[in-house]
Amino acid sequence: MIAELLSFFSSLDDHLAALAQASPWLFFGVVTLIIFAETGLVVMPLLPGDSLLFIAGAITALAGLNVHLFVAILCTAAILGDAVNYFVGSRLGMKAFERKDSRIFKQEYLLQTQAFYEKYGAFSIVMGRFVPIVRTFVPFLAGVAQMPYRTFLVYNVIGGAAWIASLTYAGYLFGNIGWVRNNLSLIVIGIVAVSVLPIVIKVWQEHRRSKRSS
Repeated sequence: MIAELLSFFSSLDDHLAALAQASPWLFFGVVTLIIFAETGLVVMPLLPGDSLLFIAGAITALAGLNVHLFVAILCTAAILGDAVNYFVGSRLGMKAFERKDSRIFKQEYLLQTQAFYEKYGAFSIVMGRFVPIVRTFVPFLAGVAQMPYRTFLVYNVIGGAAWIASLTYAGYLFGNIGWVRNNLSLIVIGIVAVSVLPIVIKVWQEHRRSKRSS
């Protein structure tokens, strides 16, 4: 599983570059759908949002595409995705905590995000955008908790715009630098590693606590 993921991430730039060359609109569409799926479908928490945005920004620069239009499309997808997730959570309610684990959906992810949400409140919708897995479950839990939609919408727009713009524009700006352009695969893997680091630390801390208590 890990080897397959690393293989996919290491060639992500090649796949997206080929798409951009074949059809800019197809490239825009595929990236937009992935971003919507990661933010809008609670069963899709492991999609490579952070690395995808950076690499897409870099390819947009290399292909001479309109990055501002791309960012606007992606912001819309991210905001709509969280809104869908919120409404699913508001309809499903506490039944979500009765759902059995699968290869993708883990109760552990839901409970960890619940702790994150309880700690940071509404602002977790903004902060959670930058934390893999958490960003998928936070809007869902906001719906479960019946957060007023107007409050959710404000933080959803701020968080979505900040997440999309920061990573996509970073990729666009750095994509023109020779070293970055020649080492996109390594950079993608590095972004993935940094993104999952908080989760690894959390798991390690929980493991240490369980050993001490046993």
